[in-house]
Amino acid sequence: MPKLTFLMPDGSEKEIDAPIGLSVMEVAVQNDIEAIEGACGGSLACATCHVYVAPEWWDKTLPEEGEISEEEEDMLDLAFDLKKSSRLGCQIIMDEDKDGLKVALPGTPVDWQV
Repeated sequence: MPKLTFLMPDGSEKEIDAPIGLSVMEVAVQNDIEAIEGACGGSLACATCHVYVAPEWWDKTLPEEGEISEEEEDMLDLAFDLKKSSRLGCQIIMDEDKDGLKVALPGTPVDWQV
């Protein structure tokens, strides 16, 4: 099973088993990652699953089209502390290629550029 690491605002890391087919948001909610609410349930209607993607993982988190959808960009415009490495966790689906994925939660002191 792929591993997913959350970098927390206090500087700690939480590594979690992430079942294939679940989104980063779903994994976070199921494992009580408090900063990820997932209020809309993954329907691209909020930004409560906003995360920062580690640069080495950026390309692997993009959809097959190779870029973030316009709908995701619109929702990210509502996110707190938007950065170039920002994604919505509901749009990142776990698979074997994402084993080891690292994401940081808003408020975490990272300056990841993609």
